[in-house]
Amino acid sequence: MKVLLINGSPKSKGNTYLALSEVASALHAEGIETEMISIGAKAVQGCIACNKCYELGRCVFKDELYNRVRESLRSANGLIVGTPVYYAGPNGSLCALLDRIFYSAGELLAYKPAASVAVCRRGGASAAFDRLNKYFTINNMPVVSSQYWNSIHGLTPGEVAMDAEGLQTMRTLGRNMAWLLKNLHTATEPVPVAEEPQVTNFIR
Repeated sequence: MKVLLINGSPKSKGNTYLALSEVASALHAEGIETEMISIGAKAVQGCIACNKCYELGRCVFKDELYNRVRESLRSANGLIVGTPVYYAGPNGSLCALLDRIFYSAGELLAYKPAASVAVCRRGGASAAFDRLNKYFTINNMPVVSSQYWNSIHGLTPGEVAMDAEGLQTMRTLGRNMAWLLKNLHTATEPVPVAEEPQVTNFIR
């Protein structure tokens, strides 16, 4: 079994990386493989609502980051997304990527356990945490919890290592993810049969 961790920080080895690494260590201790993908500091193309993904089965843009995440999701059994907090929300580049992934690759995500991690100096973690969880709950993904909201605090590189409670929350998240994956692996019940979509809006 494998969990994909997405580091939504432009700093590949910063506090978000350290927080996700703590989760990964707990997963490894439970025999779960991990892969971490960092979004990096390059500009990330956002969704332009062209709906070409319905025709192509993938996003019309063929950037390397999207391709790598999409391919990794094929073999991943679970997903954890981490982000630094900018203005009480996730990194905009991360959301640009997730908008495209969740819109065009829902079949690679449905019924896979998922969790988000927010890293901040002081405040805004719960708002960022809530924003990321919405991606999961719109796509039939069980959301994995921890002993507290999945947040950890630090400003300068490495500072999250001093947040003892935050680190414990990360380890607990990893163990809870492993527990759920193992139980799903031995489950005998198939996933629910989806109804035909009923798409409405508020003007008709």
